[in-house]
Amino acid sequence: MSIRFTAKARRGMAALIIATGLAVGVASCGGGGGDDKKPDATASASKDGGSEPSAQEGQSAAPLAELRGADGLLIQIVSAQRDSGGFVTVNGNLKNDGAQSVPIPAQVSGDETEIIKHGISLGGATLVDSKGKKRYYVLRDTEGRPLTTTGLGTVDAGQTIPVFMQFPSPPANVTDVSLQLPTFSSGTIKISG
Repeated sequence: MSIRFTAKARRGMAALIIATGLAVGVASCGGGGGDDKKPDATASASKDGGSEPSAQEGQSAAPLAELRGADGLLIQIVSAQRDSGGFVTVNGNLKNDGAQSVPIPAQVSGDETEIIKHGISLGGATLVDSKGKKRYYVLRDTEGRPLTTTGLGTVDAGQTIPVFMQFPSPPANVTDVSLQLPTFSSGTIKISG
């Protein structure tokens, strides 16, 4: 026999052994035994037909602050959470308490060209630490978009829109800051976390 023939035979035998091993492995993992228990599809979240979020799941009942704007616009801040990455995320609801639709003023985006070119947003918001005498601006991504709710247009009468803003975190000992947004009143919020 030649060396080539022997090498081909060995490769063929190795391929056969690997294929057999894979087939046995697949068959043993296939589970086609029928003994598998599946969870009951009739489980329900509650017996009265609905569920309400617990205090831990939902936001607090009373807003941290209310910032009033022109023509019935109102932003209710529901949370300001510090995270381990060095950011503070402020969540709230933009409401139109007026009787007519109101366009969001362009001034809320601020006056920085990089933010304005991405449309109307809450990019003009700032957190002010009066004790440390520092102002924190809304963060931006690598393309200059503000890390806040964007694409704001007109808010219909009675409409509520969830909004957020993300800022660099003040030092850990700073918990009370003032939230400022152009054309809205300012409000003091407490940072948690």
